[in-house]
Order: sequence, then structure tokens, then C-alpha cells
Amino acid sequence: MVNQLTTSGDGLRLFFTDDVYLVNEPQSSLSQQVRIVENEKAVSANAEVVTQVPVMIAEPAAERIQAIVEKIEFKYLGKNQRNILILVNDADHEVSDENGRELLRKIVKSVNLSANDFALLNYHNYQTATYRHLMDHFSSTIIFAFGVSPLQLKLPAHPENTVIREEGVMMIFSAELKRLHEDQHAKKTLWGSLKQLGL
Repeated sequence: MVNQLTTSGDGLRLFFTDDVYLVNEPQSSLSQQVRIVENEKAVSANAEVVTQVPVMIAEPAAERIQAIVEKIEFKYLGKNQRNILILVNDADHEVSDENGRELLRKIVKSVNLSANDFALLNYHNYQTATYRHLMDHFSSTIIFAFGVSPLQLKLPAHPENTVIREEGVMMIFSAELKRLHEDQHAKKTLWGSLKQLGL
């Protein structure tokens, strides 16, 4: 059996990490003297002397997180002067089919917006984009999402056609414009929510 006794100061520092304090106490009344015996064979012949302990300095977490969030360049319609983002999700059209575009025109007109006020983005072309990516680029105060779910944006689930707030941003998630055009009940619920925005 290998003797695990060591007298190396560097090795002992690995095990004894607490500070040691010298306190003035009265001397012990032991009359017996302690005899110290040095045993040079106590250190194993295979033992390595540790002269340096590797230290890894971690970079701050905020810098790592910032590096992870890559910047995405978005191609969108409109000028975004009022920081209002309209998301659509259509694989076949730039915005939607004719019925969907007409419905979107009515929605935009009902809240007194013009093309200068908002940015219109087809999310189908940017499916890896999250809420954080969109906020970093558009700095939106209001988001209308047609055919884009909160989960796709890495947000908690929310009911459709209701106004919700996330980090001070008002959002309405609704069905894709083509489906919404055909669903009268969903349109009525959406109109009621649009009135709550106070635009």
C-alpha cells in the first residue's frame, strides 16, 4: 500500500484551504515533550511536485450572452416611424393572398396607421428570429403577429386575439391572415382588442 503522507507545502495547500490564525493562548500544562520524527520515505517515489495550479478566468456572463444573440438583418415594408411591428407568416406570398392583404388594410386603417408608421415583416423568411432579435432591430412598442405564435418568438404562450404586455410592449397574436379572413368570430374578437390599444 502506498503511503499517502506528504510534507510538500504545495500539496497541502490543495487540501487545507481555510485561513489559520495564531492566537495568544496560555501555554499548555503538558509536561511531556513531543518528539518529531522525520521520515524521508513518507513521500511516494511516484509523487509529482505541484508548482503551479492552473487558474481559468471566466469572462462575464453578460458578454457571453450578448455574443450568442447574433444580429439578423431584416427586409421589411414600411418606415417604422411609430415603432409598430406587423408580423405575417406566408410561405407563398410577400404578405398574404388578396383576401389576407385586404383584411390587413382594414386592420391598419381601423387603428389609423399609414405605411410610414409600421414595419411589415414576413416571419416565414426569418423563422429563427426570436422576440429579442425583433426588439433589438425594431424597438417596437406594439406588435401584431398574424400566423406567428408566441412560442415561435420564444415567449410564454398567450391566447389569440387578446392584448398582452411583455416587457412593456403591447402584443396581439392572431391566426394567419388567410384563416382570419374566413373566421368571423376571431375577427370580432380581434376588433375588440384593437380598440383597447388606443391608437
